[in-house]
This record gives sequence, structure tokens and C-alpha cells, in this order.
Amino acid sequence: MSVFPYLVAAWIFLVGCYGLATSRNLLHAVGCLAVCQSSTYVLLLAVGFRDGGTAPVFSDLTPGSRPVVDPVVQALALTDVVVGATLTALLLALVIQVSKRHGTVDPDELSELRG
Repeated sequence: MSVFPYLVAAWIFLVGCYGLATSRNLLHAVGCLAVCQSSTYVLLLAVGFRDGGTAPVFSDLTPGSRPVVDPVVQALALTDVVVGATLTALLLALVIQVSKRHGTVDPDELSELRG
């Protein structure tokens, strides 16, 4: 098993977090959050990968004849994609509402939201 996919997932996550921390625009922040979310796809694919593995839905496999990939990890990755798309859509709708009501998407200029 290679460490490379885990390093790629960590790098993508750190790039997204850096962009999120330095963001001066709410749209940019939503995009960086989506990049952070995409690192989990790579991580789940790395966890579920088996060298030479096949899909577990084939009926011609006898138990123990060849390795199969874990279908639970595939289902989690698909669920992660759906949740990420829903979260991005919700955040973009909130950014549109903030832009309509306050006329800006710069978080520092939103003085009404300060405590």
C-alpha cells in the first residue's frame, strides 16, 4: 500500500484550508470549502483501493479466488459527493442573499454581523 494517495488528500485539504483562511470573498470561501471537501473523496478512494481488486457484484467469483473492493467505501464516497454538492448549493444561496441584502461579499465589510 502506498502512502502517496494519503499525502495527496492531505495536500488538497491544506490548500483548501489555506484558501479559506486567506479568503477576502465569500464566493472564494465557498470554493475553497468545496476543495477541502474534495480531499475526502481522494481519502475514501485510497482507503477502499485494492490492487487487482474487482467489483463485488460479479457472480462468477468464488470466495477467496481474487480480491474484491469494499462496497461500503464506494457508498460512502457517493454519499460524500451528494452531501458536498448540497452543502455547496446551500452556501452559494446564502452568499446570494448576503449580496442582495448587504451589497457586498467581503466578510470584513459586513458590519451588521459583528457581535
